[in-house]
Amino acid sequence: MQPRFPLPGDRPWRVLGLMSGTSADGVDAVLIEVAPAGFGGGSPFLGLLGHHSLAYPISLRDPVLAAASNQLPPADLCILQRRLGDHHAQAAGHLCERLSLRPDLASLHGQTVQHHPAEGASLQLADPYVLAERLGCPVVWDLRRRDLALGGQGAPLVPLPERWLHGAPPWLALNLGGIANLTFWDGQRTRAWDTGPAMSLLDLAARRWLGSPFDPEGAAATGQVARALLDRWLRHPYFQLLPPKSTGREAFGEAWLAGEAEALEALALPDRLATLAAFTAASVAQEMDRLQPCPPNLRGVVSGGGARHQRLRQELAQRLPLRLEDDAAFPSGAREAVSWALLGAASALGIPGNLPEVTGASRPAVLGSWVWP
Repeated sequence: MQPRFPLPGDRPWRVLGLMSGTSADGVDAVLIEVAPAGFGGGSPFLGLLGHHSLAYPISLRDPVLAAASNQLPPADLCILQRRLGDHHAQAAGHLCERLSLRPDLASLHGQTVQHHPAEGASLQLADPYVLAERLGCPVVWDLRRRDLALGGQGAPLVPLPERWLHGAPPWLALNLGGIANLTFWDGQRTRAWDTGPAMSLLDLAARRWLGSPFDPEGAAATGQVARALLDRWLRHPYFQLLPPKSTGREAFGEAWLAGEAEALEALALPDRLATLAAFTAASVAQEMDRLQPCPPNLRGVVSGGGARHQRLRQELAQRLPLRLEDDAAFPSGAREAVSWALLGAASALGIPGNLPEVTGASRPAVLGSWVWP
């Protein structure tokens, strides 16, 4: 396999990946080593060189959440793209300077502020030109829209990198970011989709009722679960859809929480947070029923910010038919950025990065648009 533009042929590639998740709490930057020839055998990842996380200040997170809630004027949306570009470039530059390394290429996810797969549309904000100027290397970005143009959901795109990272034996990976998603590899076929809410609702609840960006480790979610509320929430139309499917803050965000605020505020605060944690766990379990029967002794791995939320973990343990082990392969927050770096390297080689059986696209496709330094 030959790269589509000049890249080192005498050593592994250094690839930078940048991920900003639906939780909208900041940027994770990673620098990894990739063996280009390894894609042929399904093992291109060689190692993690470094990871840096740069949180959004309130002055940046607030407009991101406003954009996700349809509350940001077009002029402010335009300016937000540049501000996010600067923040991503700062995170990437800090990591490269700390490591004294320059990447051969960078893969930029951007911050999702709108996702409407039924309309074939998704919007991730960042500025790849600012990043290319800061790093002095090619940047691939906007990786979701090719899949959308082919009739797919544009998500999830991490299942193929998950296969490159986890290997051949059957496994299930659950990511608890702003939105929860699962990937299941049975040794022959990949199945993956968004299961519903995760930290998006729990963080919004913490902002509303705790006056904090999040509830550290779920310490305040100690109450009783309101079963009637939970049962009603599990009848949400999203859970009636069959995969391929994906969702976001449009379905499980500020508007949803505002609509349920009166019912929740009739509960004690610990009960509100416990019921929201149970909603994520119950929706994951409900969606995981689509995989039955699961292979015996299936390995389950959990990652994302929700993996540290103790009440959510307890609720999952009560509801799931398999034990979830913590993702110990990467620092917290790094896995999706690693996946995005691998997708960028695949694009540089002209290798498709989507799985039509997962996204619903009409064919596999090389993803992303390139910006040159």
